[in-house]
Amino acid sequence: DTIYLSGQTPLDPLTMELVGGGIKAQARQVFENLNAVAKAAESELSHAVKLTIYLTDLNNFQSVNKVMSDYFEEPYPARVTVGVASLPKAASVEIDAILVV
Repeated sequence: DTIYLSGQTPLDPLTMELVGGGIKAQARQVFENLNAVAKAAESELSHAVKLTIYLTDLNNFQSVNKVMSDYFEEPYPARVTVGVASLPKAASVEIDAILVV
């Protein structure tokens, strides 16, 4: 089965406000949100085979990579990183995922 997780931004699910703390904190919140959606779909983020990462500043790529390594083991999912002009609520990062279970 394939599960498609729609793009998640770094919103705190309790307040629906953007988390503070810079790109690493935002990336961590995005992965936490993706993980919660995967669990709601009775799966796990570790089943991701592809990620699409949207960044408003491509200079943040390495920071997002470091955070990503806390959530995945090698071999990492395939990924695409796209530079975008803006994201909802002025987020710096948004990520969507495809899971195969």
